[in-house]
Amino acid sequence: MTAVESDSGVLAGEERMLIDGELVHAAGGAFFDVEHPASEQVAGRVTDGTVADMERAVGAARRAFDNTDWSRDVEFRYHCLMQLHAALDRNKERLRRILITEVGCPVTVSGSQIESPIEEVKHWAEHGRAFDYLQDNGVHETQLGPARRKLSYEAIGVVGAITPWNVPFYLNIAETVPALMAGNTVVLKPAQLTPWSGSEYGRIVAEETDIPAGVFNVVTSNANEVGAALSADPRVDMITFTGSTATGRAILAAGAPTVKKTLLELGGKSAHIVLDDADFSSALPLAAMMACVMSGQSCILPSRILLPRSRYDEGLQILAASMAAFPVGDPWTPGNMQGPQISATQRQKVLGLIQSGIDSGARLLTGGGVPENLTTGYYTQATLLADVDPDSQVAQEEIFGPVLTVTPYDSDEDAIAIANNSIYGLSGEVSSADPERALRVAQRMRTGNVSINAKSHFGISSPFGGTKQSGLGYRNGEQGYMEYLDIKTIGMPA
Repeated sequence: MTAVESDSGVLAGEERMLIDGELVHAAGGAFFDVEHPASEQVAGRVTDGTVADMERAVGAARRAFDNTDWSRDVEFRYHCLMQLHAALDRNKERLRRILITEVGCPVTVSGSQIESPIEEVKHWAEHGRAFDYLQDNGVHETQLGPARRKLSYEAIGVVGAITPWNVPFYLNIAETVPALMAGNTVVLKPAQLTPWSGSEYGRIVAEETDIPAGVFNVVTSNANEVGAALSADPRVDMITFTGSTATGRAILAAGAPTVKKTLLELGGKSAHIVLDDADFSSALPLAAMMACVMSGQSCILPSRILLPRSRYDEGLQILAASMAAFPVGDPWTPGNMQGPQISATQRQKVLGLIQSGIDSGARLLTGGGVPENLTTGYYTQATLLADVDPDSQVAQEEIFGPVLTVTPYDSDEDAIAIANNSIYGLSGEVSSADPERALRVAQRMRTGNVSINAKSHFGISSPFGGTKQSGLGYRNGEQGYMEYLDIKTIGMPA
C-alpha cells in the first residue's frame, strides 16, 4: 500500500522498489521519510536503496537485455505498454494523490502531470509499433561494385534514467517509456524528494503488466552515491537525466570512461521578449501566470521578461497586478494554482536569490517573502523584480521559484542580446502583433525552443532539447524516439 489514501495525503506507509521483477525492501533494511511540503509533516516513508541494490538492478537489466527477446519482439513490447497505459489510467487518482502529497502540485493543474503522461504511454506504444526498424538506404556504387545498404535501428541496451522532483511522474514516464518501446531495458532512479511516483510506477508494472522480470527496475534511495553508481556502471549503455546543469556535468564525467551515451535536459533561464507592438493586456497576465504555476519549479518557464523601454511602466503595472492576484495556497483546494516550494531548502534558495536581486539594485514591486496567511508549508509569494541588471545573479541563475525579473530594452537587437546573455538555452518566448517579426526574433534567440504569442513549442510530436549548457539530445518527436536506438549500416549484394 502507498502512504496516500485520503485527501489529506498524510498517512504512514512503506513503499518498496522493483528489482528483477520483485517488489523488495533495501538490502540494508533502511527507510527514509517523505515530507508533504504543504504541511511540513512526514507523509510516510520509502525503502532506502543502497549501491548494492543498484548493482543488483543493473545486473537484472543487463541479463534481461542480453538473454531475452525483449529487444527483438515489437509486438510483445506493444502489448506490454498498452497494458501499462490501461493500468496507469486505472490508478490515475492514486497517482494524483501521490503527486500532490510529495510535490505539493495543486490539484487544479495536476492534469498535465497525470493524464498527459498516461496518454503518452499509448502514443509511444503506437509510434514504436509503426516504426521501421530495418530501412532500405538504396543502392550505392562502391569500388567493388554496387551494394544495397540496409539501416538497422536497434535498441542501445541498458538505459539508466535519473529523474527530478519537480514533475516526477511525467518525467518518469517520458524518460523510460520510449526507451522500453525501443527495446531497451531500464533502471529508474527517482529523485530523493519524490520517490513515491517512481515506486508506485514500479508496483503497477510488477502487478498489472506482463513486462518481464529485469526489463524495468526502480531503485529509490536517499543517498547520492546510488545515482552516481548508476551513471558510472559499465554495464549501463545510456543515461537519460533531467535536472540541474551541475549534476549533468557530473553524470557526463561519470560516463566518460565507458563513453556512455548521455541524454540531458538541464537548467534554463528562459527569456520572454515582449515587442513594442504586442498586446500587453493578454501577453503579460499569461506571462505572470506561467512564472507562478507549479510554484515556478520548471526549467522551461520564461522567468526573464524583457519589456520595451517605451512601454516599460505600462508593462510593469500589468505584471504587478497579475502576480499579486495569483491564487496561491493549499494544493488540495481546487482553484489554487500555486502550491509550496518542494522543501525548506528550496524556499530559502528562492528567498536568497530574491534578496540578491534587491541588493544588486532591482526594485521589488510585489511579493518577496512568505505569504502572511501561509506560515505552515514552504510557500513563497509571487515576486516581481523590476530594473534587473541582465548580468546580476538573479538574472543569470536558475531560481526555480515564482519569481519574474524584468529588464528594459531599447531595440529588437538589444532585446536579442539580453536574451542570449545566458549559459542556458532551453526555452523562450516572443510576443508581437506581427508574427513574421516575432519569427525573425525567435530565430536569433540561442535556445532550443521558442513559443510565439503563447503558442506552445512543447508537445509529444515535436523534438524538445536544449542548447549551450541546457542539455544534449532530444525528447519527443521522431528524434526523441531515435535517441534510444543505435543505427547499424549493413552492406549486402545489390
